[in-house]
Amino acid sequence: MVFEDIYELYWQKIFRLCMGYVNDTDLAQDLAQETFIIVWQQLPKFRNESSIGTWIFRIASNNCLRRIEKEKKFSKADLPINLEEKKQESMEPQIQLLYQFISELPETDRIIISLELEEVKQAEIAQITGLSEANIRVKIHRIKEKLTQKFRNDGY
Repeated sequence: MVFEDIYELYWQKIFRLCMGYVNDTDLAQDLAQETFIIVWQQLPKFRNESSIGTWIFRIASNNCLRRIEKEKKFSKADLPINLEEKKQESMEPQIQLLYQFISELPETDRIIISLELEEVKQAEIAQITGLSEANIRVKIHRIKEKLTQKFRNDGY
């Protein structure tokens, strides 16, 4: 598969995965772009031991986790007071809310539900996260219950 085809096929999925992690359009675009730089650099080394999609999602997930770890080291309290968080105005309010709720989940739950929303097979999610398929099924069910409850609490 040629890089351009991979990029076309996976860009939106990787962007949405990153949105699930960071709930910030600009940062999600940066993370997705970084992911594809890594894919471009590592593509000659790809050994087809898993599907290309599984491999790309793993790169994206690791990239997002590294960014989250960096963010934890620099707390938002260290930012100048006059900086405000930007809101994504181009998305529907419910989608925005979904990304917000996903970003509030623990890291593992974030990746699992983001991959599930991208219709990645549960066997692949298990491969990406290193968890068993049975564990993935249980976690997806619980995560969906949590998100449903958050929507209910928010009046939806």
